[in-house]
Amino acid sequence: MSLKLTAGDLTIHRIIEQETTFLPALDLLPGLTPERLAENRPWMKKAGAIDDNDVLILCFQSYIVKTPHHTILIDSCIGNDKPRPLRPKWNMKTDDTYMRGLKAAGFSVGDIDFVMCTHLHVDHVGWNTRLENGRWVPTFPKARYVFARSEFDYWTEQNAKTPVPPFGDSVLPIVEAGKAEIVTNDHGIGDHARILPTPGHTPGHVAFTFGKAKDVAVFSGDLMHTRLQTHYPELSPKFDVDPAQAATTRKSFLERYCDTDTLCCTAHFPSPSAGKIRRSDVGFTCEAVG
Repeated sequence: MSLKLTAGDLTIHRIIEQETTFLPALDLLPGLTPERLAENRPWMKKAGAIDDNDVLILCFQSYIVKTPHHTILIDSCIGNDKPRPLRPKWNMKTDDTYMRGLKAAGFSVGDIDFVMCTHLHVDHVGWNTRLENGRWVPTFPKARYVFARSEFDYWTEQNAKTPVPPFGDSVLPIVEAGKAEIVTNDHGIGDHARILPTPGHTPGHVAFTFGKAKDVAVFSGDLMHTRLQTHYPELSPKFDVDPAQAATTRKSFLERYCDTDTLCCTAHFPSPSAGKIRRSDVGFTCEAVG
């Protein structure tokens, strides 16, 4: 299992917080039939993507991308000390797994220049902040935090109706600290990092593409949760705000990158998590790398 990848002039590190069972496949993917699950069970088990009880195994991780100019963290995972009562494995966590992973990869919190969030769900913003003397402060003190404008606006609106805890403890404190860059989709960082709109999972969900002049690597966020969705792009998880739009976005993303050399770094596929998109007799595959 490789935690370090290279693509062009990029070095990419995976910082894993949890790799564990999540939800039964038939629960997460309402469009999945027991028959289709049975057909795919053998290769999924072999890939470590599902357990003996048909529960999907997902990875919860951040990526750190070193470009020639910047050190960029993508999606800050789950976080510690945060009340997440609906997810016992995430609720009021106090372990040092994430920080140990950061250190093992050779980074300190002060090394991160930018934090980029594909979207603002609970398991993608958690380490944006940490608890210090009863207050939420930015975990990465030097970093600018990049949030897509349409995503930020959507959650601002939702939070005004009913408080959204991850927004309150992991996003707003960043804004209040003056560390946020709320950007439109034409935003880039240097000549290496760009935004690719990928709406559906949330209205403002984005992927990030990296590489000088071409997409050497792409970080797909929650465009896909399991390799099953590369085979059947029409399968959208129950968490998608717009499942039909998500399916359309996923199909066009897979078409865009299939049979290219672009390294696709997924948020949740179990290790090794990254691969090359290839066309197959059933939809597409993500051929594992690393």
